[in-house]
Amino acid sequence: MKFGRKSSPADEPVDEQETTDPDPAPVAPSRGPHDIADVDVESDGVERVDLGGMLIAPAPGLELRLQVDEASESVQAVLVAGTDGAVELRAFAAARGGDMWDDVRRQIAADTAQRGGTASEREGPWGTELTCQVQVTTTEGKVGRQDSRVVGIQGPRWLLRATFLGQPATSPEKASAYEDVVADVVVRRGSVAMAPGDPIPLTLPPQARRMS
Repeated sequence: MKFGRKSSPADEPVDEQETTDPDPAPVAPSRGPHDIADVDVESDGVERVDLGGMLIAPAPGLELRLQVDEASESVQAVLVAGTDGAVELRAFAAARGGDMWDDVRRQIAADTAQRGGTASEREGPWGTELTCQVQVTTTEGKVGRQDSRVVGIQGPRWLLRATFLGQPATSPEKASAYEDVVADVVVRRGSVAMAPGDPIPLTLPPQARRMS
């Protein structure tokens, strides 16, 4: 499934010759991802793929792929892929007002170390993120290195984790289209009680192509 990405509205110009206090300029929405309560998904004119707990806005030249459990028909992971890499998206329940990303980030770093890899922190568009490298063996028996960049964004009672793979993980100039996908995500946490860390349920839309 291929789709196109929305653009952000431009700020209105300010007239410096104004002698009286002008009306406040419209405030541009903060960089997403956004909570469903903050977005009018029914009438804002943006095409989205509705996965239940997550709505994905289009991105030019990128393809939405879903990893599905065949027995339960439940979506396990969301991948937005291009020719040079991909970003995997997972949404989890979180406590209200908490910062679960600090704990999750430490756990990811520990897991990476146990696998013989390395993980280092750096500052990115959404705050502190991880860059990870692990050694992998290909199906042909060759040993290589897999790079990833893991970002966590805390929302109201949810955490969205985005894992960039391929060139978007190693080359900032190649990541902008994938970062726009993350910024355009709308999370629908729902009102069902869930423990912090529980995956927010995702559903399979009939038009989506499954990953093999």
